Formats: sequence, structure tokens, C-alpha cells
Amino acid sequence: MPYIQQEKLHAIRENILQRKEELAENKREDLAESHNIYTELTTFRLELLTTYADSLLMEKEAANEVMEQWGNNMANLLVDHGLPLNLALEEISHYRHVIGEIIKEEAKSNDFSFDAFYQIISHFNTIVDNAIQFVSKSYVKDYSEKINYAQYAIDELSVPVVRMTEEIGILPLVGDLDTKRAQHLMESALEKGSQYKLKWLILDLSAVPIIDTMVADQLFKVIAGLQLLGIEVFISGIRPEIAQTMVSLGIKTEEIRSFSSLHQAVQYTNLFTRSLI
Repeated sequence: MPYIQQEKLHAIRENILQRKEELAENKREDLAESHNIYTELTTFRLELLTTYADSLLMEKEAANEVMEQWGNNMANLLVDHGLPLNLALEEISHYRHVIGEIIKEEAKSNDFSFDAFYQIISHFNTIVDNAIQFVSKSYVKDYSEKINYAQYAIDELSVPVVRMTEEIGILPLVGDLDTKRAQHLMESALEKGSQYKLKWLILDLSAVPIIDTMVADQLFKVIAGLQLLGIEVFISGIRPEIAQTMVSLGIKTEEIRSFSSLHQAVQYTNLFTRSLI
């Protein structure tokens, strides 16, 4: 921008910076009654106002960099606290209007030409539009990562291989088994079985109400994989519905020892391993 334009921008910047504490406090008070947690965002409001003010003097690329950094930080805060994206968007839009009024006041009091006013307000609106884009993209990215991490944690907890002794493990399955969970079951069982150097693993299905044919097939692939690792698999708690599914699949279960309950399987495993000593 021309030098004279820079002087005008410096005046606007100083006006915003001088009033930022007041502007942030006004917003905090507006939200205090209905959104207590939102009042804790004062620091980010001050940073937004400072970023808005500073970016008025910057070229487009530099302004985008500082706005992107603010957007990333704001998105991280929202996701960490479980707050909605529209909170940040409302803050950004609110200060578009507030700073737009400051620019208008400066334009009136300093007799800005129409071209100068239009150039400044257009530059500022571009900054605000980019801020919305940056915080939205960062929020979606951070939120997706958090969801994926939570799903990973749930998957890990839903397929726990518990060591009963140095060589015996139990894999208790709870709830419905779908193909995705069955796939994770295979990966986790093979990994943990090898990691723990197990010789025997009890696969307990007592808390699994029913499984479909695809999952049953996947389940026996898990057993086959464990056997290839030298781990003998016992099954406990098979319900009649699951047994029927296995029969309809033509799965040969003669080589797999099964028990009606986990208690029986544990008793047998203890006696069996003692007899080998």
C-alpha cells in the first residue's frame, strides 16, 4: 500500500490495540450469564484483536500466516474443551463488526477518501474470511484426530488379552462383534500372543450375544493365526446361536477344545499345564 495508506493503517491499528482490553471484556460480560466456560476465552480474544490489528499492516501472505497460527491455537482449545466450532466463528464475526466500526470512525475523523476506505475495509474483510477458513479447517482436523484416537482406545479396551500366568492368556470378548472389531481382534490377539510368548489362550465368548457368518469366519481365522504362532486356543462360553452359525458355516471345530464356561476352561488349563510339569 502507498505510504499515506500505511499512516492511516497505523492509526487504526493503534486504536484497536488501545481498546482491545475493553472490547474483550465487553464480550466476556455478554457471555457471562449463559456460557460460563466461554468467559475463559479472554486471552484468545485479546490475541485475535491483536492479530487483526497487526495484520492490517501486513501483506496478504504474512497476514495469512499469523491468522493461521491463531486459528490453529483456537481450534486446539475448542477441541480440548469439547466446545463447538460455532463459538470461534461467532467471535470472529463479532469482531469483524466491531473493528469495521473502528475503521469507519477513523475514516470519518481523518477524511479518508472513498478509495482509501474501500481498500482498507476490503483488506480487513479478506483477513476475517481467511480466519474463518483457517479455524474451521484446523478444528475439523483436530476433532477428527481426537475421534480417531478415542476409537483406537475403545478398540484396544474392547480386545484385552489378559495374562493369567506366564504362558496362559485370556481374551474375554464383550458385546456385539462386527467385521471391523473382528479384524482388530485378529491384529491384537496375534500381536499380544506373540508379545507375551503365550502357549495357551482362552477365547471367552460368554458375553457375546450373537455373531454373523462373516464374523464367525473371521474369528476362526484368528484361531488359525494363533495356532500358526504355536499358541493353542481354547474357546469358552459359546452360546447356542453362535454354535449354530459355526455349524452352518461348516467350520470344523473338532481340533479346538471348547468349554461351556470360562471357569471350566481356566480349571482345565491349570490342570493341563500342571500335568506337563
